[in-house]
Amino acid sequence: MLSFGLTIIRHGETQQNKDGLLQGQGIDSPLSEIGVQQAEAAGQYLQDVHFTNAFASDMKRAMQTAEIIVKKNKTCSNLDIVTAPSLKERSFGIAEGGQVEDMKNMAKAGGQLIPEYTPPNGETMDQVKVRISSFLTSLFQQMADEHQDKMCHGDSFQPEGPLVGRPDDGVQNVFPHALVVSHGAYMRVAMRYFVEDLACTVPPEANMAQVFSACPNTGMCRFIVTLKCYDTGVQLSGMRCVFVNRRDHMRAENN
Repeated sequence: MLSFGLTIIRHGETQQNKDGLLQGQGIDSPLSEIGVQQAEAAGQYLQDVHFTNAFASDMKRAMQTAEIIVKKNKTCSNLDIVTAPSLKERSFGIAEGGQVEDMKNMAKAGGQLIPEYTPPNGETMDQVKVRISSFLTSLFQQMADEHQDKMCHGDSFQPEGPLVGRPDDGVQNVFPHALVVSHGAYMRVAMRYFVEDLACTVPPEANMAQVFSACPNTGMCRFIVTLKCYDTGVQLSGMRCVFVNRRDHMRAENN
């Protein structure tokens, strides 16, 4: 058995985010000045949290965010960041470059809510789930291959009790820890996939509407993943959500 931490973060703000525009895959924007500040605040907040692996979408806004966070980390500032196209934002087809409000109106006209709505030429939620599954498959295998010395027999992780609001909540007793930087719509689909398809448990006090809500720029979600490891490969044994869409670093930045 191998347990590892998984912290997933949305990229910082871009000018298109500020202007209420849909970027999707067609607009590959860098971070705005505020986005850089958000990423730096996230890096400062996580500076003492040890990461053994780092992954990012291959889009500029995600890569830039990951680079800032890793550079500010005191324990792994030289960690190589693996770029993964499977972490790319959901494609919104013909709606990309337009106002988010315009897509909301398109969804409403089609009798759908915006998270489930697929604009013409865009990706469906099921298609995004295929990419999420592909990323997890490679992530699980890489974590097992690189951290075999941390495997143990029996139940390899015991929950640590209630959260205390620390940056290392949930991972104090877990050494392997993967940082992943991705995108808002992608993370929203991923959370549904984790809970509904992978039976990921959520904190007992969690409001499910909040669990499935849109993640803010540099919002953080953390999970504990436990794998069964065999000679022929790895299998997910369990997944537990520690927290969803945390923004404590932004509150600290504003105080």
